[in-house]
Amino acid sequence: MSNSQNLYLAPMEDVTDPAFRRLCKRFGADRVYSEFVSCDALVRNVNRTVQKLTIHDDERPVAIQIYGREPEPMADAARMVEEAHPDIIDINFGCPVKKVAGKGAGAGLLNNIPKMLEITKAVVNAVKLPVTVKTRLGWDDNHKIIVELAEALQDCGIAELAIHGRTRSQMYTGEADWTLIGEVKNNPRMRIPIIGNGDVNSPERAQECFQRYGVDAIMIGRATFGQPWIFEDIKHYLQTGERHEPRPLHWQVSVLKEHILNCIEWLGDERKGIIHARRHLAATPAFKGLSDFRSTRIKMLQTNEISELFDIMDSVVDKYS
Repeated sequence: MSNSQNLYLAPMEDVTDPAFRRLCKRFGADRVYSEFVSCDALVRNVNRTVQKLTIHDDERPVAIQIYGREPEPMADAARMVEEAHPDIIDINFGCPVKKVAGKGAGAGLLNNIPKMLEITKAVVNAVKLPVTVKTRLGWDDNHKIIVELAEALQDCGIAELAIHGRTRSQMYTGEADWTLIGEVKNNPRMRIPIIGNGDVNSPERAQECFQRYGVDAIMIGRATFGQPWIFEDIKHYLQTGERHEPRPLHWQVSVLKEHILNCIEWLGDERKGIIHARRHLAATPAFKGLSDFRSTRIKMLQTNEISELFDIMDSVVDKYS
């Protein structure tokens, strides 16, 4: 498995919906993950949550990620998710945000390992699909428990473990520490694949993580914003040792436009779709380094009309190509 060097799109709230997952898949993501799904909201049949179970065949293999703080509702949610026919059910024990972790779900369970293991067993026993887990190194610097925790999770019957190289208290700040991810991977008692996550934002860094830490796969999150083609770039580098040739501005803009249209279709509303795609327009490397771009950028990030937005994007291509 370690020779396969798989690249996965990390689960991200408000980001990894079908509109974005399908693009990443097209550009070489070996697996994509849904936004996280609240087990309580799913069991209550909340529309927005049920919508998150939408899967298209062209994005497989796809994992649907669930979170919650009690074994029973998590097992019930897992059964409901199984009916949506994903390839994998993933449990979120890593989300650090207050509204999740503060209520004892996500990374909050790093403070209650017995409960975390109870939930894991309940989900594994509830479904026939492979169950995987995503978590962090521990709650804080004084409690980096991932090496022992990984063995305990493996004993619960999970098929794979993804580790984000930060503690809960770090949130998304500081640097991801991959040394403990490597320690888990190289623990002779670990038999399941280990996925590393955190700060992989270039082909060179991806190669370094595979070579130095031996992980079976790398999960890429924020570095995909506005550049779903990063998967293709990394694969090209892993295979050839050379960077992918620079992509013309008009090509990058055409992919961004396609994503915006996908968002509008997915949300069924022009304004909502454009607002949803904004974080990608703001983060994309396509417009990095363009001179005197600030006022254009502001206009681009303020308009709610597709015709105006595409006119602005076309004018950028005309001016800078």
